[in-house]
Amino acid sequence: MDSDGQIIEWAAVGSDIGPLLLAATGKGLVRVVFHAGADVRAKALRQLAARFGAPPVEAPESARLAEPISRLAAYFAGELQEFALPLDWALTSGFNRQVLRELATGVPYGSVVGYGDLAHRVRQPGAAQAVGAAMGANPLPIVVPCHRVVESDGGLGGFGGGLETKRRLLALEGVLPQPLF
Repeated sequence: MDSDGQIIEWAAVGSDIGPLLLAATGKGLVRVVFHAGADVRAKALRQLAARFGAPPVEAPESARLAEPISRLAAYFAGELQEFALPLDWALTSGFNRQVLRELATGVPYGSVVGYGDLAHRVRQPGAAQAVGAAMGANPLPIVVPCHRVVESDGGLGGFGGGLETKRRLLALEGVLPQPLF
């Protein structure tokens, strides 16, 4: 249950970058997990249970997950550029939440931003490393597009889903060329 006593519902869905776990509360999508095979899924569900005080309920037909599932499918099909979903920010706070909200609203599809530039946008110049930490702690990757944050010298930077996943997401958005094979 979430802090309002509501059940957290989850589903595992396939995607072009492998299985994803999606979890939602009554407030909105609360968690997206990359590479959600059995072990990763079990760990993520334990973490959600510990954070919210009750085990999430598997609900692939859930009304609260239907829209995130369909929008992610449209995104991977190249038909959606803005998710516009209700989000539950319960798994982030403080500086990280501030940075992630700026990223969600200020870095559109098909564009990238540097870690330092994002630090400036939240009025914390010099906090590029802290921005990197916020990206690594992003509970809502893809929907809150941490894959769009890159190094100022043009390098990809790190990525919790792995650099190949980051490359594929940026290629999907037209920022990088599609792989030849």
